[in-house]
Amino acid sequence: MSITPVPRVAVIVVAAGSGTRLGAGAPKAFVGIDSHSILWHCLHGVFGAPNAQVVIVAPESRSGDALTDALAVAPDKADVTSVVVGGPTRQGSVAAGLAALWADIDIVLVHDAARALTPPAVFERVIAEIDAGAVAVIPVLPVVDTIKRVDESTITGHVDRSHLAAAQTPQGFRRDVLDAAYHAATAEFTDDAALVAEAGHRVATVAGDARSFKITTRDDLERAQSLITPSAIEQPDRVMNDLHVIPRVGVGTDVHAFGGEGNLWLAGLEWPGERALSGHSDGDAVAHAIVDALLAAAGLGDIGTHFGTDYPEYAGAHAEAFLSRTRALLVEAGWRIGNVSVQVQANRPRFSARRVDAQAVLSAALGGAPVSVTATTTDGLGFTGHGEGVSAFAVALIVPA
Repeated sequence: MSITPVPRVAVIVVAAGSGTRLGAGAPKAFVGIDSHSILWHCLHGVFGAPNAQVVIVAPESRSGDALTDALAVAPDKADVTSVVVGGPTRQGSVAAGLAALWADIDIVLVHDAARALTPPAVFERVIAEIDAGAVAVIPVLPVVDTIKRVDESTITGHVDRSHLAAAQTPQGFRRDVLDAAYHAATAEFTDDAALVAEAGHRVATVAGDARSFKITTRDDLERAQSLITPSAIEQPDRVMNDLHVIPRVGVGTDVHAFGGEGNLWLAGLEWPGERALSGHSDGDAVAHAIVDALLAAAGLGDIGTHFGTDYPEYAGAHAEAFLSRTRALLVEAGWRIGNVSVQVQANRPRFSARRVDAQAVLSAALGGAPVSVTATTTDGLGFTGHGEGVSAFAVALIVPA
């Protein structure tokens, strides 16, 4: 009879947050993604990592639910799993988890339950880096958006994103280093790596994962739901892998009437002398149809979800702003754009002379993905045939990143 060795690694799962920004009326970790909670899905990645003590930090009122989720996910890990009550702050909650660790633990990983789809490989990379000599390690992703310095509503400068990275969890530490940093802490930090860095330690990095995004808002929850299918309840690992193997296709359409101010903007180009389209932004029906097709393919909602009138920063924005942000959303979700095809239906403008330019501009905004643009009239039929506006129809193919 083999005996399971005492773990030297512990994972503290922080699941005590209120989730106010999610607006679900329950502590965030216990909100459902599908028929199971955010915590339930999170624990698949946690228990998929190497042998570890697992300490779940939960609100007092949900401690029983936390233990139920843990035993449902890994009934064979009951002897290494416990639940403790969280503190009034994130730092207080992690401190409660640290107090529950066994004496044999020498590596501590702190993981946010809200990063529910983090795969086991990220845990393994963090542990391996500490085993290689680092005292503190965080997984990171490169920042793909263009970053601007803003004072209220005015851009005041450009930030070089080559020196920036988005921090994720699990964040790993040598236990003695994390314990000492917590005992010496005199201020609240947004993550444990910042606290350890403040104590004078170097923090190393390893590659993060696009699936390890943090569920904070309703949009984030919808994104997580798009990556989970009903069969994932029984076979989560297989389904998660399948979702990132099968290419997907999305369809998008957009319509705008003439009547805006200034010159026409269409397919990412300005058309001097042509009537402008009306809309919240520049009315570029071509770019908007592409956005809808890409978001639909990835299951990330639609253009209204991410760029609607609730987002004043996109008022008057042109194609590059919409398309580059959409590409970033797909990258974060683990997808790469294969190609896009879009057809314009309008009497004007005449596309033949500027088709190549339009394709180049749209492709550049999508990180170089091929974009083909075709145009047609409707033989005088319908609102486009009567010259009242423009419609566009797009089809997008996305593939695993």
